[in-house]
Amino acid sequence: EVQLVESGGGLAQAGGSLRLSCAASGLTFDYAIGWFRQAPGKEREGVACISSSDLDTYYLNSVKGRFTISTDNAWNTVYLQMNSLKPEDTAVYYCAAAKYGSSCPERYDDYWGQGTQVTVSS
Repeated sequence: EVQLVESGGGLAQAGGSLRLSCAASGLTFDYAIGWFRQAPGKEREGVACISSSDLDTYYLNSVKGRFTISTDNAWNTVYLQMNSLKPEDTAVYYCAAAKYGSSCPERYDDYWGQGTQVTVSS
């Protein structure tokens, strides 16, 4: 059974930083894992992902150069380091993953965490 548990959200000022963590279990062999976000009244969007097979990464254009996705050595935890935060980054951030047939960024949304709120004040 795949389980994804996020932590690390909270309140930050514009220009500040936060690091999200996703504790992942039940993922083996080839899979893609990453982060989505959804702001009130807006559609969910893929923010960043990484593929376990080839280490390919993807970033939403609006976060390139500010956000970095990484994992620990055992791939038990996936991180999203968010720097130079902007008010428009305010959203609920979800960790997500996919196994069979997964790819980054085309498909990494079979499994979901519960979400963590990120609020950036101006």
